[in-house]
Amino acid sequence: MEAYINGISAISPQNTFSGGLLPIEPVGYSGIRSLKCIEPKYSDFIDPMVSRRMSRIIRMGVCAALKCLSEAGIRNPGAIITGTGLGCVEDTGKFLNSVYENEEKLLNPTPFIQSTHNTVAASIALLLKCNNYNSTYGHRAFSLESALIDGLMLLNEGSAENVLVGALDEMTPELFSITDRLGFWKRQAIDNLTLGNSGGRGTIAGEGAAFFMLAGSRTETSYAKICSIRMLYRPSGIDETKSWIREVTGNGNPGLVILGINGDEKTDTVYEQLIEEAFAGIPALYYKHLCGEYDTSAAFALAMAAGILREKRIPEIMKTGRFPDVVPSRILVYNHLRNTDHSAILVESC
Repeated sequence: MEAYINGISAISPQNTFSGGLLPIEPVGYSGIRSLKCIEPKYSDFIDPMVSRRMSRIIRMGVCAALKCLSEAGIRNPGAIITGTGLGCVEDTGKFLNSVYENEEKLLNPTPFIQSTHNTVAASIALLLKCNNYNSTYGHRAFSLESALIDGLMLLNEGSAENVLVGALDEMTPELFSITDRLGFWKRQAIDNLTLGNSGGRGTIAGEGAAFFMLAGSRTETSYAKICSIRMLYRPSGIDETKSWIREVTGNGNPGLVILGINGDEKTDTVYEQLIEEAFAGIPALYYKHLCGEYDTSAAFALAMAAGILREKRIPEIMKTGRFPDVVPSRILVYNHLRNTDHSAILVESC
């Protein structure tokens, strides 16, 4: 199954929404353990009376989706599909706090209504008055990939001419505190741009919202073509991972790989082994120092890959070594979350 990416919009800790998809001047954060998104001016896309009733993650998702549709020249998509690891965490927290504080009496229903994983996809459909296929995947680190595969299946079977696919997750103080106890994050505050060389255990938390307009045919706004999407759960070892990667790439080397290196010496070992063996001689990029770690961070990497293929330019801040002068025509986005959920997305220029 293949599909063309005819529009992209991303809200992230970088200026990807209003300053261009590929970071020319990366935004650096000093002494941090968590990255927050640079939010756009929502009133340019959403009626303020409507926006004020939305939580932060809903505003980000809806705004990113509307800009993506505008870029692709689509007014009403044939389907809306989103992926999110934990959904609307802020609204979930508000609801649970109100249950506790009000002793389960006289509860405000709004946080509960907006706390479900499919709230963003539903909000987009309501604003667009879109009655077409609408679905949300809450498969943790496989959420984006599951949404993309569903979109590709719809296009392949002719159920839709174009599909809006998005992925989003947010970080809240409560969620950070809980996951910090589990040892997910760096114990000491660091500068995000030095994440790849930070060493030690843990990484920095992140968040983001990215949307992609998929279609079965190329247009003037096309970025790249998605050729393959694969997922691997709990591989038995590095040999199984290498064999799986060969299947993803069709035994042909991609010209470039974008890796989910996150500064955690335990999990980065997997990437280091693959760079020496499966990806030997292939230029490698990394991206989590720009957006942080979250369940659907691969959406940020996919947006970067598509932007590189269209603009024929590789941001210096993403490079891990020496690179050829010519941008390759195929890029493999490979990411794993704590060596449990492994995913690979192969894209090529169109």
